[in-house]
Amino acid sequence: MNPSENIDALVAGLTDWRGKTFAGIRKSILEADREIIEEWKWMGSPVWSRDGIIAVADAHKGKVKLTFMHGASIPDPDGLFNAGLEGNARRAIDFFEGDEINDRALKKLVRAAIDFNQSKLKKKAPAKTRAKVEKSEKT
Repeated sequence: MNPSENIDALVAGLTDWRGKTFAGIRKSILEADREIIEEWKWMGSPVWSRDGIIAVADAHKGKVKLTFMHGASIPDPDGLFNAGLEGNARRAIDFFEGDEINDRALKKLVRAAIDFNQSKLKKKAPAKTRAKVEKSEKT
């Protein structure tokens, strides 16, 4: 199975509220940017990437956890992060039964994570390449 099929199977296997929540989170993430790639890592965790990992999701007994790899470095003006707030890099959103997904705010957070990943790539690029990228962005 490919990663998307693995995620489909995971969601289908969650027959309670977690399946619906997981599906909603996935839909919001994928709608945030058409170039997001779904991956299946760490022995069974859905991962979404674009120019680096954006987030990983896991279904736990009483919650669905969405962890942003560089959450501490991205803006969260809507206050979605409610877990892992003490970490130096990661931040998470724990969704519990009955929680609504703020689709607009989640998409904004995903786009901020992509922007962060892309800014890291620009910093790693050699100066000559960085100048070409910056020039092409202006046109």
